[in-house]
Amino acid sequence: MTSILSPSEEAQLGQTIEMFEVITQSQPQDYQSLEILKEAYSKLGREKEAISTSKRVAQAYVQMGQLSSAILEYETILQRCPDDPDVQTALQQIESTATSFPVDSLTETAVNRTGAAPGKNGKLAGKTASAEVEDGRASMHKLFVEGKLITSGDFDLCWSKADPFAPPGGVIEPFIQVLSDKGILPADQALKILCNKSRLAYLPLQNYEIEMDMARGFPAETCQRWCVLPFDRMSKSILVATANPFNQQAAKELAAATSNRLLWYLVPPAELVKSIRKVFR
Repeated sequence: MTSILSPSEEAQLGQTIEMFEVITQSQPQDYQSLEILKEAYSKLGREKEAISTSKRVAQAYVQMGQLSSAILEYETILQRCPDDPDVQTALQQIESTATSFPVDSLTETAVNRTGAAPGKNGKLAGKTASAEVEDGRASMHKLFVEGKLITSGDFDLCWSKADPFAPPGGVIEPFIQVLSDKGILPADQALKILCNKSRLAYLPLQNYEIEMDMARGFPAETCQRWCVLPFDRMSKSILVATANPFNQQAAKELAAATSNRLLWYLVPPAELVKSIRKVFR
């Protein structure tokens, strides 16, 4: 049974569907975005589209070799449509080809699917924490400098080393925004490179209505220091915007603030900075 939605909730879900249909058409293996799309269809009572999207989720898992997750998804569909021939055929195909996959593929636990958080102790514990913060610097350096996109000098000039123990005093602009501001590398070019390398989906944040109260439930200092923003909630998942997909410290700090699963999206850095300033005025 679908819940009664207000006109504004229906409009927001419609916007979500429109945006994530575009994302998943261009990135059919992005099962996280497909999960969000499926949830939006379900909330609107659009059963046919929800089941169709659920099949796309399962197909994405198969293509990525995550067979146990695909089987779980197909079995969920069969609970609603026991005689679905497409699902029965797909399950038979998985069974017949399973021996060609490593054992790990059949027994993987799909942490992202179950929504398990990396742990509740992700925050730095005073001065006893390691001085070396995994903020993505090494990965960014390898991608942009060793990839011969910019010089080492340009990297050092534009990389801001945040102090994890001091208040940021406002939003610290992301690396690719500083590169763009200094005329070294356009932000849209840098974003394309990051999308290809990280396999995260791209999302134009300015077209999305941010859930302000939910966002303000996360630590302002974390969002400002690492330039990240939880911007929407879909079922048990929190959608998070970033311009640095390799920042493990930001992921740990946000995970410590919620029991929900975090789903990450790359967004234009200028839009991200503007949105964070709006949320945490």
